[in-house]
Amino acid sequence: MTETAKTHERLTLAHSPCPNDTFVFHAWTHGLLPGAPETDVTLADIDITNSVAEEASLDVLKVSYGVLPYILDSYALLPTGGALGRGCGPLVLLREPGAPADLSGARVAVPSTRSTAYLLFRLWAARAVPDGVGEIVVLPFHDIMPSVRDGRVDAGLVIHEARFTYQQYGLHCLADMGEEWEKRTGLPIPLGAIVARRALGERRIAEVTEAIRASVRFAWDAPDASRDYVTEHAQEMAPTVIGRHIDLYVNTFTADLGEEGYAAVTELLERAAGEGLLPPVTQGALRL
Repeated sequence: MTETAKTHERLTLAHSPCPNDTFVFHAWTHGLLPGAPETDVTLADIDITNSVAEEASLDVLKVSYGVLPYILDSYALLPTGGALGRGCGPLVLLREPGAPADLSGARVAVPSTRSTAYLLFRLWAARAVPDGVGEIVVLPFHDIMPSVRDGRVDAGLVIHEARFTYQQYGLHCLADMGEEWEKRTGLPIPLGAIVARRALGERRIAEVTEAIRASVRFAWDAPDASRDYVTEHAQEMAPTVIGRHIDLYVNTFTADLGEEGYAAVTELLERAAGEGLLPPVTQGALRL
């Protein structure tokens, strides 16, 4: 197949149905960007895209930063479209107010053991829960808060819109992983990354990068254009929660990681490797 033919092939893209992702990718995936590559889109929760990434079967994916060391041979980290920020970290929730020691031997529900949230939790627990937590239970994101409320697990690690809704379940925040991270590093919190298959080639990856960056700009310039699409996939979130979710997770780092964003990602992966939670990443592997 010629390079020209490859350039015009439709790309396979997978990202979550969360409001920040549907907001960011709407313009690109709905053909609103003249000249951008055409796409076939799959919406899937992050634990699914993390697994799919290890198969290297799709062209462009949203994944957790914690999965990068396992996929960098096949995928390149893109500098745009991802989720980093401040004041947006995962939370550890309990049924009743408590202390970190309450997690000793506890059953803790998490959305994925390859997620950035889980890495931040493990880094925090290594300091705050010296006797160690008990069993880690992987549950779909939407099952975690009900499971904590109903006593099926002792604690839950939650992300995204749960920051705004956990009180509705009568739950209490034990610790904010983002606050802990920012306090210790001074850096933004790396959450979700956009990656593209290296086999696409430099030219195609550059086209993808520009398409995502243009889609972000379009979303900011015309926020109402994606409203119906975002709401359709927002899993019954109230409009105010959707708005707060987008405002929190779509920011300057979404448009471009920049030096501070890359520094945050590098710091996370190095700390996790130092604790034996991830294999090390070679210097320069994160840059295109």
